[in-house]
Amino acid sequence: MTKTSVFDREQMQVRFDCRGTATGKMRNNLSVSMVKPFQESFEMATDEGPFHGGDSTAPPPLALFVGGLTGCIMTQIRAFAKRLGVTLTDLHVDVRVIWNWQKTGKTYTTAPESFEIDIDIDSPNEEPEILALIDAAKQGCFIEQTLKQPNVVRHRFKTPDGWQDA
Repeated sequence: MTKTSVFDREQMQVRFDCRGTATGKMRNNLSVSMVKPFQESFEMATDEGPFHGGDSTAPPPLALFVGGLTGCIMTQIRAFAKRLGVTLTDLHVDVRVIWNWQKTGKTYTTAPESFEIDIDIDSPNEEPEILALIDAAKQGCFIEQTLKQPNVVRHRFKTPDGWQDA
């Protein structure tokens, strides 16, 4: 019997779950699990600096977000380069994410302003091949694709009677 690869499938779901536990002043310990199409688990943490009363013992959540976006596009470029026959001699990606912050009483609101991704590929391949690789990587980057469309984010909180929409 031959072992099948996830790339042998025409379609599938990819699912991640995360359980966060508050520890320390502002530290959050995160247990992240890939559930589908296979299982992997990771332990991570976030913390905030003094601005939010934290101790800076781990990256803040926004650093993980920007790092995740950068790593996602880089991973897809490297993986798809092999499949498309593009040689990568060197690769650097610079990402800038800008949010607007607005004070509202004792809290604040935020809104994204821009997501900018600069891709520096050193390759002997021709420009059209490199552009095709970048396009494929953009289409394959889960995080970039999530950012490019409207999304529904559902929040619930636990009550004595069960989960309540928030």
